[in-house]
Amino acid sequence: MIDRDRFPVDPWRLIETSYSEEGVGETLFSVGNGYLGLRGNHIEGRGAHEHGTFINGLHETWPIRHAEQAYGFAEVGQTIVNAPDAKIMRVYVDDEPMSFDEADVREYQRTLDMRTGVLERLVVWETPSGKRVRIRDERIVSFEERHLAILRLEVTVENSDAPVTISCQLLNRQDGGNVYAGTPVAAQKKKAGFDPRKAEKIADRVLEPAEYWQDGLRATLSYQVADSGMTVAVVADHIIETDNEYSARQLVEPDIAKNVFRVQAKAGVPIRITKLVSYHTSRGVPPRELVDRCRRSLDRVAVEGVETQFRRQAEWLAAFWERSDVQIGGRDDIQQATRWCLLQLAQASARADGTGVPAKGVSGSGYSGHYFWDTEIYVLPFLTYTSPQWARNALRARVQMLPAARRRAAQLNEAGALFPWRTINGEEASAYYAAGTAQYHINADVSFALGKYVRATGDEDFLRREGADIAIETARLWATLGFWRGSRLMEEPGAGETIETFHIHGVTGPDEYTTVVNDNLYTNVMARYNLRYAARIVREIQETYPEDYTRLVERTGLGSGEAEAWERAAEAMFIPYSESLGIHPQDSLFLEREVWDLAQTPADQRPLLLHFHPLVIYRFQVLKQADVVLALFLQGNHFTPEEKRADFDYYDPLTTGDSTLSAVVQSILAAEVGYQDLAQRYFEQSLFVDLHDLHHNAADGVHVASAGGVWTALVCGFGGMRDYAGELSFDPRLPADWPSLSFPLQWQGSDLQVTVTKDQLRLRVRSGAPVAFTVRDVAYIATTDEAIVVPLADQGPLIPGRPTLRQFADALREDGTRLSASVPVITTTIPIIEPID
Repeated sequence: MIDRDRFPVDPWRLIETSYSEEGVGETLFSVGNGYLGLRGNHIEGRGAHEHGTFINGLHETWPIRHAEQAYGFAEVGQTIVNAPDAKIMRVYVDDEPMSFDEADVREYQRTLDMRTGVLERLVVWETPSGKRVRIRDERIVSFEERHLAILRLEVTVENSDAPVTISCQLLNRQDGGNVYAGTPVAAQKKKAGFDPRKAEKIADRVLEPAEYWQDGLRATLSYQVADSGMTVAVVADHIIETDNEYSARQLVEPDIAKNVFRVQAKAGVPIRITKLVSYHTSRGVPPRELVDRCRRSLDRVAVEGVETQFRRQAEWLAAFWERSDVQIGGRDDIQQATRWCLLQLAQASARADGTGVPAKGVSGSGYSGHYFWDTEIYVLPFLTYTSPQWARNALRARVQMLPAARRRAAQLNEAGALFPWRTINGEEASAYYAAGTAQYHINADVSFALGKYVRATGDEDFLRREGADIAIETARLWATLGFWRGSRLMEEPGAGETIETFHIHGVTGPDEYTTVVNDNLYTNVMARYNLRYAARIVREIQETYPEDYTRLVERTGLGSGEAEAWERAAEAMFIPYSESLGIHPQDSLFLEREVWDLAQTPADQRPLLLHFHPLVIYRFQVLKQADVVLALFLQGNHFTPEEKRADFDYYDPLTTGDSTLSAVVQSILAAEVGYQDLAQRYFEQSLFVDLHDLHHNAADGVHVASAGGVWTALVCGFGGMRDYAGELSFDPRLPADWPSLSFPLQWQGSDLQVTVTKDQLRLRVRSGAPVAFTVRDVAYIATTDEAIVVPLADQGPLIPGRPTLRQFADALREDGTRLSASVPVITTTIPIIEPID
């Protein structure tokens, strides 16, 4: 899968041994902290897929122009802004630039060390005149200092004296790319083909210059974003250390600031330049105030010292790995990829600090920097069980969106709140409502993540003070979006009783290849959870914390009978089921569609969304991603093992995997029902989504949700962990060729270490109170004094192969019609005209 000559296996480092300017490398070697991200662009600052510096939440707005406008359509789009680029540190020897397209490069290695958080590059370059130049550069984005990035460069002419020039720059690439050796916006728009996963490009100027100046070796640029009104400032300090003679000069303009060092280099005498960079942003603070904040950040670093920042980075990551590292015995290749995925989760969320977690983190502009349901379902489980404070911060971001979500619900004639399908500032930014706004399930996803967090951490204080507002407002939406329908259950002729069921129509589930349907199973199952959870916590707060309940009523206007109404709707929720096929239909009409034969679909027509009109796809039983299967995992205590097996067998052959969110869920359920080899294949697909660019869009940024799903697949799939109804349990499914799997967990304030081998599960409480748990329905209690070792007779059921459509060759729908599979093709019929005698 991976070119191991170029990317050798190392369990703690991602190493690249040959130079490339392709976009995947820029993504793989990005560094960030959840607030600030620097793509893995080379310091020469020339060719690149995307010269990217991204700040979480820094965005521009633009009017969405619908071909046909209708009431309630999203009106204002949002897209992430490319912040001023501070990575550039160009090297010239004898006034010749170090340029990889022409240079004679004798040595090259780039390394992302996952223990220290340092990105390092080593290049040995020989000039046409035979001068051997050694260049070593490093960069970090600090986890401790949210607004700080540090770049270090060391240049040594090893075998000769030579004039060396180093040009350090701050550059507004968002608007000035066509002037300063970037790719013009117009060219980007012309070059790019259709792909809804890419960011929108804005042709007009985005960053309006504000304050810009230089003071000695300190340079400043600041801007106001043209339409969103946000502000951003960047200040850079430069420290030069060398025994060579040198001079420095400066230049500053609205879109560029240069600090140029001219050095008379002696053979073997190094030149070291350290660039300290601070970024600050705001939704309303004037640029001058942000400049002052940047200056204070850098003044503090100057006092503490640069080496202190690198030491703190390593210490921070040591603590992160202590509570997060998943260890796979005997598989360094899997271990390397797993750690890279876990590091991406830290780089996307650690210092998001109350903003959302973008689908690409701060590693690229893909999906326009938007927040989706990905955060709650795929990222928050990792945060909740390893770094609960980060999960709390992400949930607070949703609390802060509630005012806008209430307005959106009212606009759609519903009560409560409707969270936006995709957003940065809290307003809906999805222009395609069928696969956007119609995904009402995001309400239940957010509420589900809230419930998971509170149960796993015991953070009742957050729930009472603000989290309960989410559960209440989302439950209110389901109560008005859904409706009651009665049906007559006949026991004998002329008699019977009316059974009322609660239905939800006109929604889209997680599978975006089937839109605006009635009674989507995932939506109904998750809405049922949402309604029950809201009713339960309202009663618990009322009974246990009357003062908090009073404040909750004041904040939300909670009515006395609302909780009971939610419970009634939940208990009556319609869950579709096909008696003839013995499965849960994805929605009320799903089984009436024709079956898409994926096995006969040419590879060059995948993903389907890039080769078929939506109306073609919508007519078929075909899935972009796991839908029913995801419900089976998240709400698995409401389905029997037999139902899970039957549903998985039916939907797996219909699932394209065109979404990177799919394989992790399929892996988990495949492991649970017994397809253990298939589970491992799906897991490795997820693991290498970016490292091997399996979906051909890793150049646009890390698939953060897929990285989160990797953790879930390891812990919940192979480790068999579940916490249904707040009860911790395990039923492992260790792959046959893995000697062991070990992972830490944070559970209700206690720190656990779980290790699974072929014949036992061992749980140790490293710190905290005793922990109760079950292994295959047998109860245990572990303490800090004594680890619990549970013998395992096996690793669960084993089913060879994988499900195929052939098993349904003779299957009949409810109406007696036979299922058939095909691939939509264009056929041209030439009429045959018979001659007339």
